[in-house]
Amino acid sequence: MPSITTKARLLPLAILSASTALAQEAQLGDMTQIEEVVVWSTAVQASSLRLDADNMALRQADHISDLLRTIPGVDVGGAHSLNQRITIRSMDDKDLLITIDGANQNTYMYHHMGNLQIHADILESVDIDVGNNSVINGRLGGTVRFETKSAQQLLRDDARFGARILGNYSDNASESVSLAGYGRITDEVDFLAYVNRVDRHNYEVGGGRILDADGNEVPGTDGTVRGLEGELEHSLLKLGWDLGSDHRIELGYEMYSDDGDYSYRPDMGLATDVAIGSALDAPLLWPTEFTRDTLTLNYDGEIGNTRLKVNLFDNRSSLVRDETGYASSSAVVRGRPVAAWAAVVSGDADNRGINALAESEMGFALLTYGMEYTEYDTAYEASYLTGTRDSSEEEFRLLSGYLQARFDLSESMAVIPGVRHDRTRLDAALADDSYDETTGSLALEYRPTDSLLFKVSSTQLFKAPEIGEVFVGAGLFDVPNPSIDAETGTNTEVAFAYEDAVLGADSFGFGMTLFQTDIEDYIYDYAPAPPETGARGWKDNIGDMQIDGYEAYINYNLGNLRTLLTFSDAESELDAFEDYAALDGARLDRQQGQTLSLNVDYTIERYDLQLHWDVLSVDDVPAGLDLDGATFDNSKDGFTVHNVSARWTPAAYTGLALTVGVDNVTDEFYASQSSRTGVSTHPLFGSLYLMDYEPGRNYKLTLSYAF
Repeated sequence: MPSITTKARLLPLAILSASTALAQEAQLGDMTQIEEVVVWSTAVQASSLRLDADNMALRQADHISDLLRTIPGVDVGGAHSLNQRITIRSMDDKDLLITIDGANQNTYMYHHMGNLQIHADILESVDIDVGNNSVINGRLGGTVRFETKSAQQLLRDDARFGARILGNYSDNASESVSLAGYGRITDEVDFLAYVNRVDRHNYEVGGGRILDADGNEVPGTDGTVRGLEGELEHSLLKLGWDLGSDHRIELGYEMYSDDGDYSYRPDMGLATDVAIGSALDAPLLWPTEFTRDTLTLNYDGEIGNTRLKVNLFDNRSSLVRDETGYASSSAVVRGRPVAAWAAVVSGDADNRGINALAESEMGFALLTYGMEYTEYDTAYEASYLTGTRDSSEEEFRLLSGYLQARFDLSESMAVIPGVRHDRTRLDAALADDSYDETTGSLALEYRPTDSLLFKVSSTQLFKAPEIGEVFVGAGLFDVPNPSIDAETGTNTEVAFAYEDAVLGADSFGFGMTLFQTDIEDYIYDYAPAPPETGARGWKDNIGDMQIDGYEAYINYNLGNLRTLLTFSDAESELDAFEDYAALDGARLDRQQGQTLSLNVDYTIERYDLQLHWDVLSVDDVPAGLDLDGATFDNSKDGFTVHNVSARWTPAAYTGLALTVGVDNVTDEFYASQSSRTGVSTHPLFGSLYLMDYEPGRNYKLTLSYAF
């Protein structure tokens, strides 16, 4: 199966932080045994730690945040189904590489939603590079690679065919059912067919009251967040062909649809939508549909002493919203009737390309090398009831090549240099230009004992300017800035990890990564525009951004008890250019406070029962200058959220699993600090409370049967 063990072989320690290396070695062997029993599960592996498939199955993940929020250095902002916004070290998803089965997901459709739409149930594994630690990755903040299920992973023992049905009920507030069939057509050819349907409802916030910034109940609300109700359908077809023992081809087609009467701004709370809707005399809910169709062709093979992975992909996304509800408005904004805005608006994004990654054992060194080519095309159209029409298109091209070598100087010492070249072409309203850059990386690993590992690494960064976001015009309303420069910089890390059977434990470990990321010529999408442009805002290089902090963990495993305690912190500060002196010292708006998470799992073998408890505690963030945050009060309240669950997999009924749990046990009223929070003062709408309310207490029940 295309599992973590395959990836660990293909992507060596050179691209992983030292704080996970020993933990991975100790746990990878356990992974196979777990999957033989559980069959359907998701494993999460990050360069800051690793969570096994059994642990993740206990979480009954309905939103990507359920999988990833306890990973140190990682957060998922947004509570809406359209807004699964991954952040790493305070950098949002525009600065990350996000893929599903190798297909690029960086579409930047709409600034009120995230770059990722996927349901967690379909996932086999998630690999996360926290920070850019290698020329292989080529992004500012790191990578997130999602892999979907395959028949190879699901079939048990020598079975030819299998199936699985799952039903889930969450009282706050959704129901879902998924069906899957998989098997071997011949000894060489296998297939997987999967479909999942989720009915989402409007959930209730913690405490049962929607409050404003002063702690008062928002007039006209009843504790339930409107604008969430919709239907999600997610399907996957896969066909695999083993060309001998060393070669495999896999063709996949994934279909995702999210349709509902949604809030206009999925990343902002109900209080904001109520206030803006009232000011514009406009509806609160808008018919909205997001669709994504992804076609992938993957090859994985071994030729002599070389391991090769090749991926071809075509990822097409579309967002359509019926905004004809404006037609009934009597409001006037800047001298123009709001009714004139009535239209059906659509945005389309097409990511297609090829990636190739090879690893060769040369005797004197382990070489990792490859290339990636991406074509990104966008289109926007607004068809107004007045009979007029707006439309625009933009293009972006990227061609990259890289080479990395691992030289073992001794049994305990290794040096890992790398070089990468990126060539980009931007054809957009912002700029019509090419941006090229050669970057390098250097890492040193030292293992004085089998239980202890140190690593120091430094990686140069590069990111070209982007085309405009799709759903607000695909560049139609952007102000040209032909002098804009690419972002460059350096990510430097010092890390260590220790893992051994000490202190009475079967396994005891701890590790830490200290990092500093410097981004030169940082691009801000909403920079104050020069007076001569006549614009209200534009994209420009505003200064040099520095992000520093740490990720750390301690684990203690004894018998059937597994515990994991993590800590993380990341702080950012802008050294602004003279023209943007007013922004000097600003932080990234997605920055969150010091974060602690604790995971405790215990297995009661006699009753085939697994118990789980996790807690996430995030400290306050005081008010301060930031980029794109709330304009009046951008302080962020800390919060603590507890989740508990139990999973029963009776040995007498192989394939049956019953999971019950409670998310947000204490009914905490909160919002993720990577989501919209705080109070803004708007020239048209007055005071806006932006809090993107998370669900309150949520009872979950999941029943599945695989046979």
